[in-house]
Amino acid sequence: GVRGGSLPAEPDPEAPALVVYTSGTTGAPKGVLLSRRAVAAGIDALAAAWEWTGADVVVHALPLFHVHGLVQGVLGPVRLGGALRHPGRFDPAAVARELTGGASMLFGVPTMYSRLAEAAEDDPAIARALGRARLLVSGSAALPAALHERIRVLTGQRVLERYGMTETLLTCSNPADGERRPGSVGLPVQGVEVRLVDEAGRILDVRDDATFGELEVRGATLFTGYLNRPEATAETMRGGWFRTGDLATRSADGYLRLVGRKATDLIESGGYKIGAGEIENALLEHPGVAEVAVAGRPDDDLGERVVAWVVPAPGAHPGAEELAEHVAGLLAPHKRPRTVHLVDELPRNDMGKVLKRELA
Repeated sequence: GVRGGSLPAEPDPEAPALVVYTSGTTGAPKGVLLSRRAVAAGIDALAAAWEWTGADVVVHALPLFHVHGLVQGVLGPVRLGGALRHPGRFDPAAVARELTGGASMLFGVPTMYSRLAEAAEDDPAIARALGRARLLVSGSAALPAALHERIRVLTGQRVLERYGMTETLLTCSNPADGERRPGSVGLPVQGVEVRLVDEAGRILDVRDDATFGELEVRGATLFTGYLNRPEATAETMRGGWFRTGDLATRSADGYLRLVGRKATDLIESGGYKIGAGEIENALLEHPGVAEVAVAGRPDDDLGERVVAWVVPAPGAHPGAEELAEHVAGLLAPHKRPRTVHLVDELPRNDMGKVLKRELA
């Protein structure tokens, strides 16, 4: 056959590289146009934040039709000259074998890390394998602080948590060389700016790790627009800033902490604005709680009441009043759940995100 020949001309950096559909946790999935510029900038920003080089070998079992598994998990190693090992489906023993066999970075979601922690408690070899990794990276949903600590005790490793969206790629990350703060998604990555705004779009210039606003993002990693949806694209932009729909706080040193989604996790109860995420994190600190989801439901007196769906820990039978008092003690009385449903499992999508619209 014919061999050789010249390579095609390099496309324009703004040329579309991918169309990736959103996960659809708060509405119908939308096709997101990602340019070559955005993909390259996103990977290079992670290389800086994670000290990621061609010497690293990534292992993950994420689906390849979302940016976590595809852009970070496949195109990252390709751009940086490293390698990827994908076991086909998630299995703690398979992940441990790859880490023992030379993989240096693990990408996963909280449900995977929960199962890894369970496996590591039963099998010390899995705990040792996780301890060999250079980085354990978690994303796509919040990693509970209790699970952070559980993995640290088992493996000696502190999980690195980061945040991004299909439209923004990776926006924030805890550093590889620096404090990996449980419950926080860290600092903006290279080439990305963030700000918090109130409901009227006014900038919230506050760093008290308590006042929350909607997170807005701009920078080289932003998407081009939604496929054939110019109106939807325009609705998400404000003067060059992308409106994420996520609620966050910022600490004095700039670390961001997510409180929840504006569409599903902002609860207005009795004149208070409450973030569902902080209540979920508080409930997860109760030893009788394995998994939890919190949302607001209509209430004639309060406007909305706080409702929790709880998957009990094995052998546990936590009572509604016990859990309500637990939250009141950790946070404030007005943030306690007024209704608690004990359930066998929570509805999740393929990335492990809870589908709150499906909660009864």
